[in-house]
Amino acid sequence: MDLPVLLAVSAGVIALCVTLLWLLSLKLVDASIVDIFWGLGFVLVSWLGLLSGWPPASRGWLLVVLTTVWGLRLAGYLAWRNLGKGEDYRYRAMRERFGGSFWWVSLPVVFLLQGLVMWIVSLPLQMGGRAGAGLSWLDAAGAALWLSGLAFESLGDWQLARFKSRPENRGQVLDRGLWRYTRHPNYFGDFLVWWGLFLVAWSGGSPWWTVVSPLLMSWLLMRVSGVRLLESTLRTSKPGYAEYMRRTSPFFPWPPRP
Repeated sequence: MDLPVLLAVSAGVIALCVTLLWLLSLKLVDASIVDIFWGLGFVLVSWLGLLSGWPPASRGWLLVVLTTVWGLRLAGYLAWRNLGKGEDYRYRAMRERFGGSFWWVSLPVVFLLQGLVMWIVSLPLQMGGRAGAGLSWLDAAGAALWLSGLAFESLGDWQLARFKSRPENRGQVLDRGLWRYTRHPNYFGDFLVWWGLFLVAWSGGSPWWTVVSPLLMSWLLMRVSGVRLLESTLRTSKPGYAEYMRRTSPFFPWPPRP
């Protein structure tokens, strides 16, 4: 499959998936199911990229394996955390804001927009696994970054889930483990994952401009839907969080201030 055809097919598949997911959200009255699809969408796109260049190169298999492990872990964790617990507060706020028109506003603003971001971020996955050359040190460096990121976000999610499961911690701020060194170890882990995937894809011939993928993810995690959005609520709703913010690095791990 030629690259322009692959890009068009992946865009169409993503658009179809998020539209079907939107229809399901109308029945469930829960737009937050789109978050669970986030990781699964990248898994789907990575497999499309692999099959488009059949027989696949070893780098194509590497990209698919790394993306599939990351995407399934993330989707499984979000499903375990969110399903059966009602709509996420972000989408509830949008639902209250738009009222009766939210059902159709949510299609472009929530679902199709997330699909567009997914397509842009997945460009290295679509374009980087087609080269037949052997693996190099750049692939090893990318895989090491990916592994560090996966370990960071997995451990951070596990520590937070264990902390929240204990009744005595209700309303308290987690400031131990990885959370002692960064306020968002899961987001920092995601940051490493996407820079790692980009390095592997770049080693396989993905154009230099596909660096837009990790740059966009970094910007979203640090400035838009990650740190900034979450902390706009936690700063005022959770006692002690403002003090936690004062002494703890917002994103990159660093020893806490005294």
